[in-house]
Amino acid sequence: MAETGGTETGGAERPDTTGSNGTGEPPATSPAHGTRRAFLGGAAAVAGTVALAGTAAQQAAAAPRPARPPGGTARAGRTVAVLGGGVAGLTAAHELAERGFRVTVYERKALGGKARSMDVPGSARGGRRPLPGEHGFRFFPGWYRNLPDTLRRIPFPGNAEGCHDNLVDSREVMITRMDGREALRVPFATIGTPLPVLTPDALARALKGFFDTLTGLPGEEIAHFVGRLLVWFTSCERRRLEQWERVPWWEFTHAARMSRDYQRLLCVGITRNIVATKAEVASTRTVGTYSEAFVHNFLRLGADGELDRVLDAPTNEAWIDPWVSHLRSLGVEFRVGHAVSELRLADGRIAAAVVRTQDGARRTVGADHFVQAMPVEHARTTWNAELRAADPQLARCDRLRTDWMTGIQFYLTEPLPLVRGHVDHVDTPWSVTSISQAQFWPGREFRRDYGDGTVTECLSAIASEWDKPGILYGKTAKQCTREEVVREVWAQLKAGLNTGGRTVLSDAKLHSWFLDPAVSLGGGHPENDEQLLIHPVGTWFDRPTARTRIPNLFLAGDYVATDVDLATMEGANASARLAVNALLDAAGSDAERCAVTSLYRAPELEAARWDDEVRFSLGLPNLFDV
Repeated sequence: MAETGGTETGGAERPDTTGSNGTGEPPATSPAHGTRRAFLGGAAAVAGTVALAGTAAQQAAAAPRPARPPGGTARAGRTVAVLGGGVAGLTAAHELAERGFRVTVYERKALGGKARSMDVPGSARGGRRPLPGEHGFRFFPGWYRNLPDTLRRIPFPGNAEGCHDNLVDSREVMITRMDGREALRVPFATIGTPLPVLTPDALARALKGFFDTLTGLPGEEIAHFVGRLLVWFTSCERRRLEQWERVPWWEFTHAARMSRDYQRLLCVGITRNIVATKAEVASTRTVGTYSEAFVHNFLRLGADGELDRVLDAPTNEAWIDPWVSHLRSLGVEFRVGHAVSELRLADGRIAAAVVRTQDGARRTVGADHFVQAMPVEHARTTWNAELRAADPQLARCDRLRTDWMTGIQFYLTEPLPLVRGHVDHVDTPWSVTSISQAQFWPGREFRRDYGDGTVTECLSAIASEWDKPGILYGKTAKQCTREEVVREVWAQLKAGLNTGGRTVLSDAKLHSWFLDPAVSLGGGHPENDEQLLIHPVGTWFDRPTARTRIPNLFLAGDYVATDVDLATMEGANASARLAVNALLDAAGSDAERCAVTSLYRAPELEAARWDDEVRFSLGLPNLFDV
């Protein structure tokens, strides 16, 4: 890695000379943390529906899928600084290292980013490991295709397909209500029968049957919602981009004139609980794309696996630590505790990145190429006026918005055989989702392996709404202290689960809790250092591409434009592959380009979409838009 020195006002600045085990870097086996994101294998998630074919540029970038990307050869001396060590950064490092590049990853916190798991401080006793905490539970829907390919290429002892073999299937989903109604459990075995022919009529019948089982809504409301989904499924790409990107999901689904159950189950549930954005403002293109992917998955079309999958151990044990170890074996070096503060431009290229270390020192980092794989809210603080002038898409990123979607883990002293899958607490004011994790970790036993020997379960919950009053204190989550947030979420969980005279959750079972330390509450200035990109109408037009106008700067992250559209681990992985392909072009490398697998597109509906292209050109609505 080429590195340059220099000075900067306000502190000494020196070249980065630390080795791969430099200051602030944890050992390969240390825990990292987990990302977001999203949840629900089926329930409200399937309730939207859409598929988004990739843009022409993305499709052109996608190469035929190799069994394993070959190393290829890169011109000697080519170095890459990957700025950010989350899913996007580690993916970029993986692809580049396999192709013979010298890669150094700079990460301000911990490798794995929001996708890591982390130790609960002071929780270990008697030789056991600390309790596992996380930013939020991980889940891997079957429509993910690029990330599973990466998982297969991370060796794991005893696994034929590497870390991919650490994915286990969820079997069902539960929807709870706070009005005393019994929770609804839907086994995935009862849904997802493949259709012989995917015609609009056959699709409508399948969706009606699914939503009738899932929601229990009146038949006319189910039929109306399915009709809206048919509009999306048969809309041409131009209509999706030019019309539906500008229409909120709430308006598209006609939610305002429907029942509260329709609104909560089919509109709010999929946007706030799953996508962490408000149905009233969320882009129909984004929600539709995400939902269509789930529908195809539940129909067993173009999927890597089952509808809802989770890891069989805490994230770092099952994925992140083996990944980091593998990257080290490929020659990747890591600088943890190095926060990027500025990118410097000279002669039209990035000359250096300025990083601040944990001890407050500033260093300049040089390289032939820079892959910036930081979350957008942090990346844009490093772009000065000169960079923004060099590439206007950087300036447009200022309009991208983020929101809070943060996890809390409740450690219980008794098992919680609730449901073999995720739970959508659909009526909760803070849009809570949860999963009981210990049941999916067959090789771990909480009492034996974690904590003080009394914990048997980790109930991991995510709160996606932080700006509405709760049921205990009448305050928003951002107005609460950390302890009040935990008590409030616990109360909302109990309100939906303790129905019909049963006590599923009780205070006596609660051993302790862990709230993501990225959240700072109290004192009137709430802060969240790890937020999530959201997708109000028009967001797509401000999303940057992986290739920039600066010839040695490439962008990777869940905010970068891919056909996934939604901020997910899959989107982060796909964007990193696009960034690497652009870098390979710039470097003149003869290495094989990364495969970039687009979302499944049902060929049976192409005729309907072609018809809609003609109707859109004539100013007519979609055929099903009645």
